[in-house]
Amino acid sequence: MAVKIHRDPKKIALIGIPTSAGSHGPGAEQAPAALRAAGLQARLEAAGFDVSDHGDTPVFPYQPDEEHPRARNTAAVVEGLSALRFKVELATKSGALLLILGGDCSITPGTVAGLRRYYREVGVFWMDRDADLNTPLTTPSGCVHGMTVAHLIGRGAPEIVRFSADMPMVREPNLALFGLERMDPPEEQFLATAPLRAFYAPDIVRLGAAASARQAIDRIHGHKIPFVLHYDVDVMSSPDFTACGFPAEGSLRKEHVREALAEVLASPQLLAVELCEFFPSLDADGSAAKFLIDLFAETLAGRLSTDATVPAVPAQSEPPAQAAVESPAAPEPESAAPAAEPELPSEAAAPADSGSIATPRAEAAEPDGASAAIDASATSAGN
Repeated sequence: MAVKIHRDPKKIALIGIPTSAGSHGPGAEQAPAALRAAGLQARLEAAGFDVSDHGDTPVFPYQPDEEHPRARNTAAVVEGLSALRFKVELATKSGALLLILGGDCSITPGTVAGLRRYYREVGVFWMDRDADLNTPLTTPSGCVHGMTVAHLIGRGAPEIVRFSADMPMVREPNLALFGLERMDPPEEQFLATAPLRAFYAPDIVRLGAAASARQAIDRIHGHKIPFVLHYDVDVMSSPDFTACGFPAEGSLRKEHVREALAEVLASPQLLAVELCEFFPSLDADGSAAKFLIDLFAETLAGRLSTDATVPAVPAQSEPPAQAAVESPAAPEPESAAPAAEPELPSEAAAPADSGSIATPRAEAAEPDGASAAIDASATSAGN
């Protein structure tokens, strides 16, 4: 039976995934309850949204896992992803923008897998100070939340790479890393040749946060295919925000983050927002929770003053086990992928002083089917 999804810019669906299983320790699993208790739903409704709360998945707390030092707690992470995917699939049919309350950064494969139940392609706008491109072979910690982007593009811990039937879950040219300031050497080496779009924090400040966000949306084809915003609270420099696992002084202040969020959240093709890595235990007076609620309520309000309706396009074909969907946001077949993407100057390869902030350095070589295979060395290391 066909399912028609009418996306409504006034609707928001809340989903909580209280997990710290992929993290370095406990804390992030408390965030969904803390944000609700601080008045998130009431604040969004006061801004003009119709909010439905789809509740939380079960809790998946951090546990020491010395038996798997290269990829800790993957069984619990996968269980959490499955629970999240189920909730995402149900909420997506309502046509609401999904606001997913993490939890640590390991949750994104569950969001993407749930959305791809209905959409042929999904991009990701990854707003985070870290690239999260490690694999079990390269990780310095064994924490799975530092491998999430690798999982999305078909590398990393095999249990998570294979979580979705769609491999890779996200094509590299449809994924932007926005706000980068911390990377391990193997991540830097991978980015040197990968067709991921990398936007470095100092360049975002220099060229303007709003303009940088618009360029990132364009570079991941975010005007033509639906996408997810992943927001890690540590992208913002301390002391502007410190209630996170790894606060540090950096380039992006609250005004930069606000400008970038306003651009991304107003996009008609935005399907879901993930809010991750908030630690209520480091927010004794509740001011950080209030700050996050106000930040997102104010920047989401742009959806109410812009036309967030997406023109209807042909529905994608679903396999027999899945319902076919007639969706206004379903992208065109891959053969009709955007061809008029603006070219970047060759200097874009140098993040410190380039005139444009988007890489890849190997833009012309977009991945084919072979690049969707699981990284063999990472797979063996994760066993």
